[in-house]
Amino acid sequence: MDTNSTAFEASARSNSLADKPIRLAVIIGSNREGRYAPVIADWFLSRAESFGGLDIDVVDVAEIDLPTTFSSQPSDTVQAEQAKVAERLAAADAFVVITPEYNHSYPAGLKNLIDWHNAEWHAKPVGFVSYGGLSGGLRAVEHLRQIFAELHAVTVRDTVSFHGPWGQFDEDGQHTSPEECDTAAKSLLDRLTWWAHALRDARSVRPFSA
Repeated sequence: MDTNSTAFEASARSNSLADKPIRLAVIIGSNREGRYAPVIADWFLSRAESFGGLDIDVVDVAEIDLPTTFSSQPSDTVQAEQAKVAERLAAADAFVVITPEYNHSYPAGLKNLIDWHNAEWHAKPVGFVSYGGLSGGLRAVEHLRQIFAELHAVTVRDTVSFHGPWGQFDEDGQHTSPEECDTAAKSLLDRLTWWAHALRDARSVRPFSA
């Protein structure tokens, strides 16, 4: 094997990816009636769009119809829905999960979305934006870290968490004291995109095998 040629090809692949936007899937993890998730999601999406270099796809569990009962022979409708969502997740280079905290953990609809997929999460970074009461949703995030570790994903240390967000946003969805949370969002996106570039380059050279 010509090691110089192999190294050159790997470098060329890496350089060809460097200028491509990071494909970011933003997962809205709540499907409850009256949910506050759209306010948090709109706030984060505006920051992600301003950050630049991202091709963003919003995956909302409230718009996905996957059953909670798993079958070895799912119906054609279920297979079609799963395939459609799987294609979007597989196309992503990175994920940001927006989650509330329900009973010290994350929502059932979010777990269902995660469990219907596997390889789509492999060797990709995951960031978190959480909200809730005094904990700011951080207990939900800690549980999600364990789940994504099992799925060979890399979770980012930096998070954004809103403690009691219901009084923090005005009627137009704008945060009334944005400096701290804007800084947190930038830190999250800085770390997430670093990992997204690094892991995308790595997968192009050596496909991940679980």
